[in-house]
Amino acid sequence: MHTWLPARLKCARVGPGRSRSSCSSNPGVQRSSCRLPKRLQQVETCVYLDDRPAAATPLQSLAATKTVDYDRFSWTPGQTRDLAFTDVIGVPNPTVAYELVQGSQAFWDGPGASGASTAPPTAVLVHGILGHRGNLRSFADLLVQRNPSWQVLLVDLRCHGESAALPGRPEAPHSVASAATDILALLRQLKLFPRVLIGHSFGGKVVMSMVAQFPARLPRPVQVWVLDCLPGEVRPAAGSTLTRSAGDDPERLIALLRSIPTPVVSRQAVVDTVLRAGFTMPIARWVVTNLRRVTAQPAAGSSVSNNGGGYTYYGGNGAEGGGVSWTFDLNGVAELYRSYLDTQLWDVIEHPPQGLQLDFVKAERSAYSWQGDEAAIRGSGHNVHLLPNSGHWVSTDNPDGLYELLAASLHLAPSLASRRQAAEQRQAAERAAAAAERHHPHPPPVHAYTLQPHEEAAGDEISAYAD
Repeated sequence: MHTWLPARLKCARVGPGRSRSSCSSNPGVQRSSCRLPKRLQQVETCVYLDDRPAAATPLQSLAATKTVDYDRFSWTPGQTRDLAFTDVIGVPNPTVAYELVQGSQAFWDGPGASGASTAPPTAVLVHGILGHRGNLRSFADLLVQRNPSWQVLLVDLRCHGESAALPGRPEAPHSVASAATDILALLRQLKLFPRVLIGHSFGGKVVMSMVAQFPARLPRPVQVWVLDCLPGEVRPAAGSTLTRSAGDDPERLIALLRSIPTPVVSRQAVVDTVLRAGFTMPIARWVVTNLRRVTAQPAAGSSVSNNGGGYTYYGGNGAEGGGVSWTFDLNGVAELYRSYLDTQLWDVIEHPPQGLQLDFVKAERSAYSWQGDEAAIRGSGHNVHLLPNSGHWVSTDNPDGLYELLAASLHLAPSLASRRQAAEQRQAAERAAAAAERHHPHPPPVHAYTLQPHEEAAGDEISAYAD
């Protein structure tokens, strides 16, 4: 008998000591082959939503079976679509590929009749140019582990990651503003009103552009955090690894990647090409995270993406052997980066919507020159936080420090390091007080005493006495 596997159990689950896992991709997989945690394997057969009988009944209270720290829901094209696409958490034909990471106390089954009022506090994380949502996944995990009532929405921007191969993906023009519109459309589809928007680098301008499309008065307060990004002109800092002189200029990197014929025989071949062009090893390793194995021929039902001259096939049953190719659309990425250089969002800084709190995070080794801009941002009433021990990749260079900045403003749970520091400070204060007590004992307490009308003062009026 086929039993509908509810949305929460159809998706990858991660907990302390667990590796990421999901149900087998074959419909009708028997229970013994299911890779869900044992306590969650409460159905005879794992089946897809498309196989669900019309009168299917979900399992009993999911809260009772929820045994891990956080859950992950995703909408991705091709092979993984049937695994994660549901009419509970998923939405039909989303504007961009996305992933929802929920804390263990964040119970929400998606957009329903009650709308966004029942959704837990939600943060939206937006990656930078040539990136994908996986770049921020570890920070999303960190956030929900420490704040189990929260959920985090991760997206692949248009032309990036799995959004590049979505059916009905957004067409040109590709710009900062259109990327912002995509995310706003997804939020409307999910009926989510986020508590905070967090954007890194290019993603920082995207979240600021989302603000520019907000109404003048927000229905609820929203915080926006812009990570190592400025609202206007992009001026690389002297000595930054993103300058032309240092070799890692994004515009030159995009041009190089577009010139590489695809498919490529291996990831190592791409690394070698990038290094020979003068880029650094960290950039080369980061770039190849956007490579995926391609099939020799597209199978029926596969998604096909034209990535600046090469084609990447997602899903299907075609035999492997076609090498690797880019997940992103490099022609679209080049257009997005030109828009990033040209987009000015100072109007958002000077005239923000009512109910908006805007914070900037400047990396200690920032990729950009903040000269003049930092004072202008502060002068408009916004905060600029310096993140120590960090380069441009703030969420990986100093995740705990970044979390602490957010926690103080969003009233999140403090990190283990900050709790340990606070405990040490309390213990030091207690030891100092005990030492002072030993060296300077307090005199006996003095109690005030006032004569009553029937009492008679002997000599001078008695105002106090000592025990």
